[in-house]
Amino acid sequence: MIPHKQWAKALHQSARTQQPRDQFSTQNTYTLKDAYTIQHALIQERVNEGHAVIGVKMGFTSLAKMKQMGVDDMIIGQLTQDMRITSETPLVRSQCIHPRAEPEIAFRLSQDINSPLSVDEVSHVVDGVASAIEIIDSRYENFKFSLEDVVADNCSSCGFALGPWCEVPLGLNGLDMVQTFDGSTVAEGTSDAILDNPFEALAAATRLALQHGLPLKKGMIVLAGASTAAHFIGDAKKVEVAVDGLGTAYFEVV
Repeated sequence: MIPHKQWAKALHQSARTQQPRDQFSTQNTYTLKDAYTIQHALIQERVNEGHAVIGVKMGFTSLAKMKQMGVDDMIIGQLTQDMRITSETPLVRSQCIHPRAEPEIAFRLSQDINSPLSVDEVSHVVDGVASAIEIIDSRYENFKFSLEDVVADNCSSCGFALGPWCEVPLGLNGLDMVQTFDGSTVAEGTSDAILDNPFEALAAATRLALQHGLPLKKGMIVLAGASTAAHFIGDAKKVEVAVDGLGTAYFEVV
Protein backbone atom coordinates (compact mmCIF):
# COMPACT_ATOMS: atom_id res chain seq x y z
CA MET A 1 0.00 0.00 0.00
CA ILE A 2 1.22 3.48 -0.89
CA PRO A 3 1.05 5.82 2.15
CA HIS A 4 -0.63 8.64 0.24
CA LYS A 5 -1.25 10.99 3.16
CA GLN A 6 2.20 10.41 4.64
CA TRP A 7 3.89 11.27 1.35
CA ALA A 8 1.66 14.33 0.93
CA LYS A 9 2.66 15.56 4.37
CA ALA A 10 6.33 15.01 3.49
CA LEU A 11 5.98 17.11 0.33
CA HIS A 12 4.12 19.81 2.21
CA GLN A 13 6.83 19.88 4.85
CA SER A 14 9.50 20.22 2.15
CA ALA A 15 7.68 23.23 0.72
CA ARG A 16 7.20 24.87 4.09
CA THR A 17 10.80 24.30 5.26
CA GLN A 18 12.52 24.76 1.87
CA GLN A 19 14.19 21.38 2.30
CA PRO A 20 14.15 19.28 -0.89
CA ARG A 21 13.63 15.55 -0.61
CA ASP A 22 14.47 12.39 -2.55
CA GLN A 23 12.11 11.23 -5.26
CA PHE A 24 9.57 8.68 -4.09
CA SER A 25 10.06 6.74 -7.32
CA THR A 26 13.70 5.88 -6.61
CA GLN A 27 12.65 3.32 -4.00
CA ASN A 28 8.95 2.81 -4.73
CA THR A 29 6.75 1.85 -7.66
CA TYR A 30 3.47 3.70 -7.77
CA THR A 31 0.87 4.59 -10.36
CA LEU A 32 -0.39 7.83 -11.85
CA LYS A 33 -3.65 7.23 -9.97
CA ASP A 34 -1.64 7.04 -6.74
CA ALA A 35 0.12 10.27 -7.71
CA TYR A 36 -3.15 12.18 -8.12
CA THR A 37 -4.38 10.78 -4.79
CA ILE A 38 -1.22 12.15 -3.16
CA GLN A 39 -1.76 15.49 -4.92
CA HIS A 40 -5.29 15.72 -3.53
CA ALA A 41 -3.96 15.06 -0.02
CA LEU A 42 -1.20 17.64 -0.54
CA ILE A 43 -3.69 20.31 -1.56
CA GLN A 44 -5.85 19.40 1.43
CA GLU A 45 -2.87 20.34 3.63
CA ARG A 46 -3.05 23.86 2.14
CA VAL A 47 -6.83 23.99 2.45
CA ASN A 48 -6.48 23.01 6.11
CA GLU A 49 -4.25 26.08 6.53
CA GLY A 50 -7.06 28.26 5.16
CA HIS A 51 -6.02 28.50 1.51
CA ALA A 52 -8.91 27.73 -0.84
CA VAL A 53 -8.48 26.17 -4.28
CA ILE A 54 -8.87 28.93 -6.89
CA GLY A 55 -7.93 27.20 -10.12
CA VAL A 56 -5.87 24.64 -11.99
CA LYS A 57 -2.66 24.59 -13.97
CA MET A 58 -1.70 22.53 -16.98
CA GLY A 59 1.61 20.77 -17.47
CA PHE A 60 3.33 19.12 -20.43
CA THR A 61 1.40 21.27 -22.90
CA SER A 62 4.52 21.30 -25.05
CA LEU A 63 4.67 18.35 -27.44
CA ALA A 64 8.46 18.33 -27.04
CA LYS A 65 8.13 18.09 -23.26
CA MET A 66 5.67 15.20 -23.53
CA LYS A 67 8.14 13.36 -25.76
CA GLN A 68 10.99 14.12 -23.35
CA MET A 69 9.01 12.66 -20.43
CA GLY A 70 7.83 9.67 -22.46
CA VAL A 71 4.13 10.45 -22.01
CA ASP A 72 1.26 10.98 -24.42
CA ASP A 73 -0.97 13.22 -22.31
CA MET A 74 -0.80 16.36 -20.25
CA ILE A 75 -0.89 16.61 -16.47
CA ILE A 76 -2.87 18.91 -14.22
CA GLY A 77 -2.27 20.53 -10.84
CA GLN A 78 -4.16 22.87 -8.53
CA LEU A 79 -3.82 26.53 -7.57
CA THR A 80 -4.56 27.82 -4.07
CA GLN A 81 -5.02 31.35 -2.77
CA ASP A 82 -1.59 31.55 -1.19
CA MET A 83 0.06 30.87 -4.55
CA ARG A 84 -1.19 34.16 -6.00
CA ILE A 85 1.66 36.68 -6.30
CA THR A 86 0.69 40.35 -6.55
CA SER A 87 2.28 43.78 -6.17
CA GLU A 88 1.29 43.61 -2.51
CA THR A 89 2.47 40.03 -1.96
CA PRO A 90 5.81 39.57 -3.77
CA LEU A 91 7.67 36.30 -4.06
CA VAL A 92 9.83 35.72 -1.00
CA ARG A 93 12.98 34.01 -2.30
CA SER A 94 13.87 32.52 1.07
CA GLN A 95 10.56 30.67 1.09
CA CYS A 96 11.49 28.77 -2.09
CA ILE A 97 13.96 25.99 -2.84
CA HIS A 98 15.07 26.49 -6.47
CA PRO A 99 12.30 28.52 -8.15
CA ARG A 100 11.94 28.90 -11.91
CA ALA A 101 9.61 31.15 -13.88
CA GLU A 102 7.86 30.47 -17.17
CA PRO A 103 5.60 32.53 -19.47
CA GLU A 104 1.98 31.45 -19.68
CA ILE A 105 -1.54 32.49 -20.65
CA ALA A 106 -4.37 32.40 -18.08
CA PHE A 107 -8.11 32.01 -18.48
CA ARG A 108 -10.90 32.99 -16.06
CA LEU A 109 -14.00 30.79 -16.07
CA SER A 110 -17.37 32.49 -16.50
CA GLN A 111 -19.39 29.49 -15.32
CA ASP A 112 -19.11 26.14 -13.59
CA ILE A 113 -17.90 23.36 -15.87
CA ASN A 114 -19.34 19.91 -15.30
CA SER A 115 -18.40 18.08 -18.50
CA PRO A 116 -15.43 17.98 -20.88
CA LEU A 117 -15.57 20.67 -23.55
CA SER A 118 -14.20 20.80 -27.08
CA VAL A 119 -11.81 23.44 -28.35
CA ASP A 120 -14.75 25.06 -30.15
CA GLU A 121 -16.75 25.30 -26.92
CA VAL A 122 -14.22 26.56 -24.40
CA SER A 123 -14.09 30.18 -25.57
CA HIS A 124 -17.74 30.48 -24.50
CA VAL A 125 -17.03 29.55 -20.86
CA VAL A 126 -14.36 32.16 -20.13
CA ASP A 127 -14.81 35.88 -19.56
CA GLY A 128 -11.17 36.90 -19.39
CA VAL A 129 -7.72 36.08 -20.75
CA ALA A 130 -4.46 37.38 -19.30
CA SER A 131 -0.71 37.19 -19.61
CA ALA A 132 0.68 35.14 -16.76
CA ILE A 133 3.82 33.86 -15.09
CA GLU A 134 4.01 30.58 -13.25
CA ILE A 135 6.65 29.94 -10.61
CA ILE A 136 7.57 26.29 -10.34
CA ASP A 137 9.68 24.97 -7.47
CA SER A 138 10.02 21.21 -7.32
CA ARG A 139 10.21 19.79 -3.84
CA TYR A 140 12.65 17.13 -5.09
CA GLU A 141 16.44 17.33 -5.02
CA ASN A 142 18.00 18.87 -8.14
CA PHE A 143 14.58 19.38 -9.80
CA LYS A 144 14.66 15.70 -10.86
CA PHE A 145 11.50 13.58 -10.87
CA SER A 146 9.47 10.91 -12.62
CA LEU A 147 6.01 11.52 -14.08
CA GLU A 148 4.38 10.16 -10.92
CA ASP A 149 6.68 12.20 -8.68
CA VAL A 150 5.84 15.51 -10.37
CA VAL A 151 2.09 14.87 -10.35
CA ALA A 152 2.22 13.97 -6.65
CA ASP A 153 4.11 17.25 -6.05
CA ASN A 154 1.22 19.21 -7.61
CA CYS A 155 3.13 19.53 -10.87
CA SER A 156 5.87 21.58 -9.13
CA SER A 157 3.52 24.53 -8.70
CA CYS A 158 4.68 27.25 -6.31
CA GLY A 159 3.04 30.51 -7.37
CA PHE A 160 1.69 32.60 -10.21
CA ALA A 161 1.21 36.21 -11.26
CA LEU A 162 -1.38 37.62 -13.66
CA GLY A 163 -1.48 40.59 -15.98
CA PRO A 164 -4.67 42.59 -16.58
CA TRP A 165 -7.74 40.64 -17.63
CA CYS A 166 -8.59 41.19 -21.30
CA GLU A 167 -11.61 40.40 -23.43
CA VAL A 168 -11.54 36.92 -24.90
CA PRO A 169 -10.23 37.15 -28.48
CA LEU A 170 -11.44 34.96 -31.32
CA GLY A 171 -8.02 33.36 -31.53
CA LEU A 172 -4.85 33.11 -29.49
CA ASN A 173 -2.45 31.83 -32.13
CA GLY A 174 0.87 33.40 -33.02
CA LEU A 175 1.15 35.72 -30.01
CA ASP A 176 4.74 36.62 -29.17
CA MET A 177 5.62 35.94 -25.52
CA VAL A 178 8.75 37.44 -23.95
CA GLN A 179 10.05 36.85 -20.43
CA THR A 180 12.56 39.20 -18.82
CA PHE A 181 14.53 39.19 -15.58
CA ASP A 182 15.39 42.70 -14.40
CA GLY A 183 14.77 43.98 -17.92
CA SER A 184 16.96 41.42 -19.72
CA THR A 185 15.29 38.90 -22.02
CA VAL A 186 15.70 35.31 -20.83
CA ALA A 187 13.06 33.55 -22.94
CA GLU A 188 11.08 34.17 -26.12
CA GLY A 189 8.33 32.04 -27.60
CA THR A 190 4.86 32.16 -29.07
CA SER A 191 1.46 31.01 -27.89
CA ASP A 192 1.58 28.30 -30.57
CA ALA A 193 3.97 26.38 -28.29
CA ILE A 194 1.03 25.80 -25.93
CA LEU A 195 -0.50 22.74 -27.64
CA ASP A 196 -0.48 24.68 -30.93
CA ASN A 197 -3.39 26.70 -29.50
CA PRO A 198 -4.00 27.76 -25.86
CA PHE A 199 -7.70 26.99 -26.29
CA GLU A 200 -6.67 23.35 -26.85
CA ALA A 201 -4.97 23.43 -23.45
CA LEU A 202 -8.13 24.83 -21.88
CA ALA A 203 -10.20 22.05 -23.46
CA ALA A 204 -7.72 19.50 -22.11
CA ALA A 205 -8.04 21.09 -18.66
CA THR A 206 -11.80 20.48 -18.66
CA ARG A 207 -11.18 16.82 -19.47
CA LEU A 208 -8.38 16.22 -16.97
CA ALA A 209 -10.00 18.17 -14.15
CA LEU A 210 -13.15 16.10 -14.36
CA GLN A 211 -11.16 12.89 -14.81
CA HIS A 212 -9.19 13.52 -11.62
CA GLY A 213 -11.93 15.09 -9.51
CA LEU A 214 -10.76 18.70 -9.57
CA PRO A 215 -13.41 21.45 -9.35
CA LEU A 216 -13.85 23.95 -12.19
CA LYS A 217 -16.07 26.69 -10.78
CA LYS A 218 -17.08 30.14 -12.01
CA GLY A 219 -14.29 32.64 -11.35
CA MET A 220 -11.56 30.03 -11.19
CA ILE A 221 -8.28 30.47 -13.06
CA VAL A 222 -6.78 28.06 -15.57
CA LEU A 223 -3.08 28.37 -16.42
CA ALA A 224 -2.76 26.95 -19.91
CA GLY A 225 0.90 25.93 -19.79
CA ALA A 226 4.25 27.43 -20.71
CA SER A 227 5.40 28.69 -24.09
CA THR A 228 9.12 28.26 -23.28
CA ALA A 229 11.33 26.33 -20.92
CA ALA A 230 11.34 27.55 -17.33
CA HIS A 231 14.29 29.66 -16.16
CA PHE A 232 15.88 29.79 -12.73
CA ILE A 233 15.02 33.07 -11.04
CA GLY A 234 18.37 33.22 -9.28
CA ASP A 235 19.10 36.71 -7.98
CA ALA A 236 16.54 38.47 -10.20
CA LYS A 237 14.43 41.09 -8.44
CA LYS A 238 11.72 41.58 -11.08
CA VAL A 239 10.23 39.04 -13.47
CA GLU A 240 8.01 40.14 -16.36
CA VAL A 241 6.16 38.41 -19.18
CA ALA A 242 4.74 40.40 -22.09
CA VAL A 243 2.21 38.77 -24.42
CA ASP A 244 1.11 40.44 -27.65
CA GLY A 245 -2.37 41.87 -27.18
CA LEU A 246 -2.63 40.70 -23.56
CA GLY A 247 -0.34 43.12 -21.79
CA THR A 248 2.29 42.35 -19.17
CA ALA A 249 2.36 40.25 -16.03
CA TYR A 250 5.09 40.81 -13.46
CA PHE A 251 6.15 40.12 -9.93
CA GLU A 252 8.93 41.28 -7.66
CA VAL A 253 11.25 39.11 -5.59
CA VAL A 254 12.28 40.06 -2.08
